[in-house]
Amino acid sequence: MEVVDIHASCDREFIAMVEEESEQKVRLCYQCGNCTAGCPYTFAYDIPVSQVMRLLQAGQKERLLSCKSIWLCATCESCTTRCPNEIDVARIMDVLRHMARREGYAAEKNVKTFWDTFLDSVERHGRVFEMGLLATYVAKTGRFWTDIELGPKILPKGKLSFKPHQIEGRDKVAEIFRRFREKEASR
Repeated sequence: MEVVDIHASCDREFIAMVEEESEQKVRLCYQCGNCTAGCPYTFAYDIPVSQVMRLLQAGQKERLLSCKSIWLCATCESCTTRCPNEIDVARIMDVLRHMARREGYAAEKNVKTFWDTFLDSVERHGRVFEMGLLATYVAKTGRFWTDIELGPKILPKGKLSFKPHQIEGRDKVAEIFRRFREKEASR
């Protein structure tokens, strides 16, 4: 078990930034553990959700932004639903992931690569283009032979289109990304 001296390097500015971006009050968390108990990915996390919240309260920026838990969070909102203080924990995890991405942290490089590739696909096409996502992810990670046996099972079912779907409102989705980039640039 790792011991963290919560008084050694409390980054109060980091706490304030997370609270501002997430619009949540992290100090309301009293470590009941409901978030961790309801999380379907706790088994894969290096830091359980309740400990993420505690480290956040202690201003442990480096430890949080370099952990793999924030990248593995599926944002299923089980933690948020179970929180007795109505803290949107999933939103905090999302904010931590955005902060880590902005500042160049990537504990799980392939997960970050997938996340970035997914967002690029949504920005470009208005929704995810699965075949393009797959091809780009494989090219970026070099994982050419991973799960290759799934191809013959998936392709005949027609679930993966070789062309992106044309959707209404694609320009509106692109506008959301543009506004997000502007907001990020002003920080």
